[in-house]
Amino acid sequence: MSDEPDLPAGGSDLDDFLIFGSPETRRKFLKRVAGTGAALAIGPSLLGSTSRAADQTSSPPAAGGGEATVSVKLKINGKDYALDVDPRATLLDTLRERLHLTGSKKGCDHGQCGACTVLADGRRINSCLTLALMHDGQEITTVEGLANGDQLHPVQAAFIEHDGFQCGYCTPGQICSAVALLKENHANSDDEIREFMSGNLCRCGAYPNIVDAIKEAKGKA
Repeated sequence: MSDEPDLPAGGSDLDDFLIFGSPETRRKFLKRVAGTGAALAIGPSLLGSTSRAADQTSSPPAAGGGEATVSVKLKINGKDYALDVDPRATLLDTLRERLHLTGSKKGCDHGQCGACTVLADGRRINSCLTLALMHDGQEITTVEGLANGDQLHPVQAAFIEHDGFQCGYCTPGQICSAVALLKENHANSDDEIREFMSGNLCRCGAYPNIVDAIKEAKGKA
């Protein structure tokens, strides 16, 4: 007696038997293939949803969302402000975007051009390089705060008189820096003025007129 299984008579059944062992095995195989395909199709979506949920759970609060802010008190152009600011906010961005004092310009945003120069307790600084929270309690003066009502500051008037600007983009920083320079007593010669104004760039090349304006303002400021 032979131990070999009886082979199905039909050609199609025979093929199923030779490949899968029996027609019943073939049906099970197809079901498994279908199930695996569905898992492969649905799996990435489920994993993506889980990953996004985990990211949302672990992410820090978004800036400006009312969380993770610090309280800062500044006196700007003679007016007191109590602000809640992002600890990463620069003084320049706070002035321009929160207080809408847009006289201070964002030029290079790297402290190289001087267009953002303001006065902090009378000392000139690049406001793009310093955080607002670092000046808590200090008095900040921007170009908007130099004039006395309708009367221009002597440096402002001298810049107009000597055409110390062309496009005007760098002018607010130039004027603030010049005001501090005069208080520092660094306007004793043309070379000294150029040296101590070297941090303020003018792409229009109005440097000779700027020097003349500072010299005229020296006796009036």
